[in-house]
Amino acid sequence: MDTVLEVTLEFYRPKYLNELSNFYLPADQEQFTALPVEMLETTDVRHPIVIVNQNEPVGFFVLHSSERVAEYTDNPNAMLLTAFSINHAHQGKGFAQKGMNQLNEFVPQEFPQCNEIVLAVNQKNIPAQKLYEKVGFADTGQRKMGRIGEQLILSLKL
Repeated sequence: MDTVLEVTLEFYRPKYLNELSNFYLPADQEQFTALPVEMLETTDVRHPIVIVNQNEPVGFFVLHSSERVAEYTDNPNAMLLTAFSINHAHQGKGFAQKGMNQLNEFVPQEFPQCNEIVLAVNQKNIPAQKLYEKVGFADTGQRKMGRIGEQLILSLKL
């Protein structure tokens, strides 16, 4: 029987702390991102988002509206997406794509001023590049050096 995908995006709440604390990523994936438990701080410019399937956290990312966004785009209405991950136990089930596809509804609803999402993806992280491309992100042609090599700057227009 196929896994039922009832994927939603939700703002981080303490009820998800236990599951997010137990997230596991293999080293070859962890090098490209941060574990959710390291990224839970919420501020008025930093918004941890949980990818939830049937009330269970399966993925995570952070949306930023801070001055960091300006390092990636000149658009004052853009947000930066960082720390994207899907718990290893839930990978390969379509949650990443389903979660990212929700951005088109979630962001305009929660952040009406936002009309673009930007992110940086390591040039060696081909699976992530393919995912982002599949859900509508486009390569801006900009490059940025990250802690483990060159990163492509991608953009999703909302």
